[in-house]
Amino acid sequence: MKYQIIGKNIEITEGISNAIQKKMSKMDKYFLINENVECRAVCSAHTGVQKVEITIFLPSIKLRAEVENEDLYSAIDDAIDKLEGQMRKLKTRMDRSNGRAGLGRAIDFEAIEAEKEDEEDVIVRAKSYYLEPMSIEEAVTRMEALGHSFFLYLDEEDDRISVCYVRNDGGYGVIQAENPIKQ
Repeated sequence: MKYQIIGKNIEITEGISNAIQKKMSKMDKYFLINENVECRAVCSAHTGVQKVEITIFLPSIKLRAEVENEDLYSAIDDAIDKLEGQMRKLKTRMDRSNGRAGLGRAIDFEAIEAEKEDEEDVIVRAKSYYLEPMSIEEAVTRMEALGHSFFLYLDEEDDRISVCYVRNDGGYGVIQAENPIKQ
């Protein structure tokens, strides 16, 4: 696994770097193509809180965990536990879809213990609606009016399916589909 360790408001010491690499190395067994797997860890310090964001870049999927804790090393442990939980959940979903999800080309699912059935997420509601062309400003206004944390819409400027959302660190974000709608 290739590592990129970044510090924000904190100096990344050799001890922090070694701790992250050592703890992340226990996840190496989950990946079939280790040399193509990249890991980015961002450590930041805020007033009394340490934050660790770990992202693992695989060919077909990204795994990401973000944890805050008073102790940086505990935050690192918690983030890795969160990533392992995501791996178990992904394995369970792949098992249910008989591998049709196409996400597991770089993951060794044999090395992952399946998630317990009682922890399984279940889709409890499905909804469809017509995507109206609108500006981002109108989408944010509608999202706030609904009291939701995200809103799906069709961007009037470029006809792309878009999602606006409330960011955890404040403000709004937008995710857009790269592929345009077929007419």
